[in-house]
This record gives sequence, structure tokens and C-alpha cells, in this order.
Amino acid sequence: MKFLPDPVVATHADDDAPRVSTLLLAPMEGLLDFVLRDILTRAGGIDRCVSEFIRITDQLLPERVFTRIVPELHNGGRTLAGVPVRAQLLGSDPVCLAENAARLAALGPAGIDLNFGCPAKVVNRHGGGAALLEEPETIAAIVAAVRRAVPAHMPVSAKMRLGFHDDSKAVACAQAIAGSGADELVVHARTKLQAYRPPAFWERIADIRAAVSIPLVANGEIWTVEDARRCREASGCHMLMLGRGAVADPGLALAIRASGSAQSGLSWTQVLPLIVQFWQLVCARLDAHARPGRLKQWLNFLRRRYPEAQLAYMALRTVNHPTDIQRWLDAACPGSLIEEGLETVDRLKPLVAVAQARGAGQHLLAH
Repeated sequence: MKFLPDPVVATHADDDAPRVSTLLLAPMEGLLDFVLRDILTRAGGIDRCVSEFIRITDQLLPERVFTRIVPELHNGGRTLAGVPVRAQLLGSDPVCLAENAARLAALGPAGIDLNFGCPAKVVNRHGGGAALLEEPETIAAIVAAVRRAVPAHMPVSAKMRLGFHDDSKAVACAQAIAGSGADELVVHARTKLQAYRPPAFWERIADIRAAVSIPLVANGEIWTVEDARRCREASGCHMLMLGRGAVADPGLALAIRASGSAQSGLSWTQVLPLIVQFWQLVCARLDAHARPGRLKQWLNFLRRRYPEAQLAYMALRTVNHPTDIQRWLDAACPGSLIEEGLETVDRLKPLVAVAQARGAGQHLLAH
């Protein structure tokens, strides 16, 4: 199914901001599992994804843990839409992270990403995620160890916030990452304490960009084409990572790429097939009691962009039986869209079967 042709990066003759060359889909714990990654990348415009984090503590994980969280490893490290996926590791022990990175690299991801930005208290209490932004030396040791452990051809990237309590160590952390062998750095333009509260401080990314030589990706509070333009202008980055904005507006990447042209993002009519496909996949891989909540979670994001999603959310808010939701979808969507959703299920069945056989079940929803 095709919605819009793959757009060419627009020329902004009246815009001094750098043009977008690469758009990444952010890792989003508890939201973006392989199903939603596949659905959003099928919408178009996304160049690369990063998986939810794989937590590394004190042991070498078996391969089944990596493939359970990143089943795209069974598909050459790509979503079924063909978009590369880098697998993200989270931990604080350089040796253990390196050993696990080596095992993960053998499974063929599109790269290894390191998490230095997760703000979750349960992660930070154990010295992982954003807590490491207080320790640039540890960050350097982790990146260097992972870089040595994986093949030279495999990209190693990292994602960080501006800091933990404040942004005083932002440049030092970025230099630790860049100087230890990382190929790319994503910067979420907020501290851990700022969490997800607006605004994002994109201008601080420009300060970091001036201090390191590796490619930088700007991330944080990009909900619209105008946000993307202002982020590029403030940060100086031509690479952006989209998170909640892409979940709320599946056509956002297309719209950003088409900025300055006659094209735009996706209409509600074009989003409906994605919702149908998403629902069919959720039905194929989750227990019945968990399915309605998963659809409502996405509709809750979509209603920020689409008035029709608000109506759908309100109509389904108290509906908790999959049969009733299917009945609503049947009424809201033409039969051809339902057929397209079933075709998508057929395409994903091999990955679903492998994940379920290895104990994924509810894990991808709860992780």
C-alpha cells in the first residue's frame, strides 16, 4: 500500500536553517515496539529506527532476549517496511555491555546504540540511563569498550540528554562519547529533571555541535513542520529524531521532507489503513484483554493531530472487548482497508510466531 511518493528533500531558498537529510524514529519505552515501528515506517519518510532499550546488568544475555525485544533481527535488522533498526543497550558496566554488544552484533542489527538519556527513576537508581551524565569518564569507558567489541563496520551511536540535574556537563559528556569512538550522537535537548516538559533547549545542541566532530542528531519537542524548522535553525543539525510527534502524526516525517512543496503529511483517510493494520497485528500477538488498551494508547496520541481521532477515542474510551472494537472499525473503515490490514498480518506472521515461541507474549507491551 502506498500513500504518497517518497519525497525529495526540499530546498529552502528562504530558510537559512540546514535542510533535513535524515529522519530517525526515537526509541520509546512502553510504546514503540516492533509492530508500531513497522506501521510508522510504512507511512514513509523515516530513514532509521532505534529500538527500545535492552537492559544489561551483570550477565551475558541469551540471543532470545535480543530477538524478543528486537525481532527485526530476524529480518536483516530492518522493519518489514525495510527501514534499518539499531538495537539499543542500557547499562553501566563497560565490560558487561561490551560482551553483550558483541553477541548482539553477531545477530546483524543495523548498528548498536547506547542509552545515556533514560529519565526513569528505576533505571537511574541503578546508575543507568541519564544517571551516567554525572560521570563522563564512565560514559567514555562504556563507548570505548563497546566500540572495541563490535566489528569495525558496525555503527555505534549514543543518545543522551543535556544532563541530569542541569546541563553543566553536556559538552563534557558529548566529548566523552565522540572521543571514545561513537559514530553518531543523538541529543535530547532537555535534562533528566526537565523530563518531557516543554520547551526543548535546541540551542544547547548547537553548543555541543561546536565541540564535537561526529554527526549530531537533534531530538525533543518536534511535533510539527514548524518545530522541525526551528529545531534545525537553533541546533544547526540537518538530522532530526522524531518521537511522540511521529506517533501523534504518522505523516510528520513526510511533511517535514516535503516542507516548501505542495505535499503535506497524511490525511485521516490515509491514516485509517494504518490503524486497521495496527489493530490486526495487535489482535494477532496480544491476549484479548490487552488489545483495547493498546489501540487506545495510540488513539490518545493521534487525537493531538486529528479531530477524527478524538471522536474515535471518545467512542472507544469505555469499550474493553475486542469484538466491539472490531465492530467499530468495520463500521468506520471500508472493507478494502480491513483486507489490507489482514495482508499486513500475513506479512508479519513469521516474526510474530518467532517472538511468541520465544516467550515474547506480553513482554513487548509491558517492556
